[in-house]
Amino acid sequence: MKHILSGIFAAAFALSASAAAQAQDKPPLKIGGILDMSSLYADITGPGSEAAAKMAVDDFGGEVLGRKIQVLAADHLNKADLSANIARDMLDNQGVEMIYDVAASATALAAGEIAKARGKIIMFNGPGSIRLTNEACGPYTIHYVFDTYGQANVTGLAAVKSGLDSWFFLTADYAFGQDLEKDTSAVVTKTGGKVLGAVRHPLNTSDFSSFLLQAQASKAKVIGLANAGGDTVNAIKQAAEFGITKGDQKVSPLLAFVTDIDSIGLETAQGLLLAEAFYWDLNDDTRAFSKRFTERMKRPPTSAQAGVYSSVTHYLKAVKAAGTTDSAAVIKVMKDTPINDFFAKNGKIREDGRMIHDMYLFEVKKPSESKGRWDDYKLLATVPGSEAFQSLEQSRCPLVKK
Repeated sequence: MKHILSGIFAAAFALSASAAAQAQDKPPLKIGGILDMSSLYADITGPGSEAAAKMAVDDFGGEVLGRKIQVLAADHLNKADLSANIARDMLDNQGVEMIYDVAASATALAAGEIAKARGKIIMFNGPGSIRLTNEACGPYTIHYVFDTYGQANVTGLAAVKSGLDSWFFLTADYAFGQDLEKDTSAVVTKTGGKVLGAVRHPLNTSDFSSFLLQAQASKAKVIGLANAGGDTVNAIKQAAEFGITKGDQKVSPLLAFVTDIDSIGLETAQGLLLAEAFYWDLNDDTRAFSKRFTERMKRPPTSAQAGVYSSVTHYLKAVKAAGTTDSAAVIKVMKDTPINDFFAKNGKIREDGRMIHDMYLFEVKKPSESKGRWDDYKLLATVPGSEAFQSLEQSRCPLVKK
């Protein structure tokens, strides 16, 4: 009897060991970030987005469907051709199943075409161009955090309604800046305002003096900054040096992040109106996540980085529910399942890939109102996603049925 029992136990152990070995033999599930790790958008996405993706994986348990989850990241140097090459290498050679973030619009449009051709899911957190869910939409493309239409609609509408009804734009001369100027101009004119002109500047500009002088000479009530990251920071700082911010003209950053305001400083940034998809100090949930993020990165997350955590988590939950990494099966679960977490309440991914969620209008605090570093915003309005983002009726995405 002892020999029989020991034989049974040995067989059971062998089967268990075999199953474990097979699970270990499964290839890892790889997700790849294409990020700005070293240039003007590095604070917005960059290492913080990679950290947010790793946090999401850790919180999920580190594996799904018996496969370890591996997070990759690469620096696209803000070059569209390099972004496309990285996407191609990740999907063709490295076995990546999903791409996240892809900071900046030109680089996102390039990587998006590669992912679309290979039938792979790509989720945009840092880029803003509305083209990503219009002409460049795809069946496996998700635009998660913000876009130029939403930014323009929330900020531009509030400004014009408050009497700031004449605009001049300083525009970064690439896809994102052009779309942001176009979308904000449409909101301004539709609401009864006027656009008095615009000037386009190269990406990563250090000297805005000639552009600011043209804007000042226009006598527009608002100088709209259709740029982001280091360009927004430099433009606002130099506008203050020229005395523009203390005069009759208002400077309006059409896309700004809490890291930008921190770089500018409240003394210079106070009173600015801006739209954001997320703020670390909105509620108990945002504060709890941001505390954990800050322990890793020594500062709160931007909306793009918070969106990376949320979108990666949503993707992994969908993989588990679908029982496969097949893009069609996973995207169906992602679109059928509402998103309820610290980033979004009752968020919904539409057929064009746009994730619909609330947007927020903030005013930058005065130094006297702030309790300390990073206490930068006061909430003026919460704008429902159905009002903030482009409607499906307006969509130019070929996938939208009309």
